[in-house]
Amino acid sequence: MRSLSATFTSKGQLVIPAELRRKHGIRAGTKVKFLEDSFGRIILQPITEEYVDRIMGCLAGSNLLESWEAEHRAEGEKDKF
Repeated sequence: MRSLSATFTSKGQLVIPAELRRKHGIRAGTKVKFLEDSFGRIILQPITEEYVDRIMGCLAGSNLLESWEAEHRAEGEKDKF
């Protein structure tokens, strides 16, 4: 794994190196998700069309979404009583 670095500004902003922005399709307005693993590392995941397509591909053919919906409905029903 190659290492690149950047520095946060006083406003907490961080500039992602241009090489990574190009490689991962990060443009102005791209949303990101921050994840923290069990080692305390922060992972920045850009939410791009490619990422969404990959996630949808992983869910295709599975009933995971349906099971989540059923679970959510069941929890909602419990809260009514």
